[in-house]
Amino acid sequence: MSSKAEEFRALHLGRAPGDPLVLPGPWDVASARVFVAAGFPALATPSAGVAASLGYEDGAVPADEMFAAVARIARAVDVPVSADIEAGYGLAPREIVERLLEAGAAGCNLEDSDGGVLRDPHEQAEFLAGFRAAAGDRLFLNARVDTFLRGEKDPERAVERAALYVAAGADCVFPIRAPEDVLPLLRSAVQGPINVHGHLDGGGPSLAGLGELGATRITFGPGLQRWAALALQGMAEQLMRQQAE
Repeated sequence: MSSKAEEFRALHLGRAPGDPLVLPGPWDVASARVFVAAGFPALATPSAGVAASLGYEDGAVPADEMFAAVARIARAVDVPVSADIEAGYGLAPREIVERLLEAGAAGCNLEDSDGGVLRDPHEQAEFLAGFRAAAGDRLFLNARVDTFLRGEKDPERAVERAALYVAAGADCVFPIRAPEDVLPLLRSAVQGPINVHGHLDGGGPSLAGLGELGATRITFGPGLQRWAALALQGMAEQLMRQQAE
């Protein structure tokens, strides 16, 4: 029987350009079950969405609470769950691996900036290599590349970091906020799968369009949780109007 990590890794392989892997981001058990019931084959938790569900600001969730939230979601569904664990909470790679496996995660997302500052790419690559050595093939590693997020516009800086991270053992890289016109360049220069942030407002390319530009997989950060919160706000306002009638 294959492990969840093997199932998750296989979902990234051999995808046609217009058929990216779409990974909704559940913030709790209820939302995870909704996405699985809709037919999605895997999920990827957003750290900001989980933070909102737990009553914290983005980046302020204690490690214990984040891993516990991931564990609740992973236990509740039968598909692979990847966990956004920010920059790793200052934990050593081996401890991160142990805690992810205890939580039942199939993989994780690790950022290469902390406190709004880009890490040295060689130090980050060493950190990721330590993760891979501890995890073996038991976890899928998505390495975020934060150059565009931190204001570095030269795509070569993203390519350099991505190459280091892939060499260190990353299964996928995530050049967050990469401009859409840069995606074909990244696709041609980066080995392996590329994660791209999807649009929810219809203001950019479709999911298939992002795939054609270079995305292997698409995630949404906390966007779905925020959409759900807006829908709930609308229902609450409607209830208040009914009460006032």
